[in-house]
Amino acid sequence: MNEYQVKAHWDEEAKVWWSESDDVPGLCVEALTFEELEKRLSDLIPDLLILNNIIDESDNKPIRFCVLARNTAR
Repeated sequence: MNEYQVKAHWDEEAKVWWSESDDVPGLCVEALTFEELEKRLSDLIPDLLILNNIIDESDNKPIRFCVLARNTAR
């Protein structure tokens, strides 16, 4: 089973978490909380993997992803 890597960043000015991924083409999500970001990722990642022909729509295997979060405090 593949595990897809996602990077999450905190934007202090906008007060949102945003994400990117080299493993999931087209992924660009933001949310007010980290928990909301995780929920949005779990909804969006399977759709993007199917649209990018990385997985088949008929594949019923669970999709695992790891969110690496970064927040720089001052």
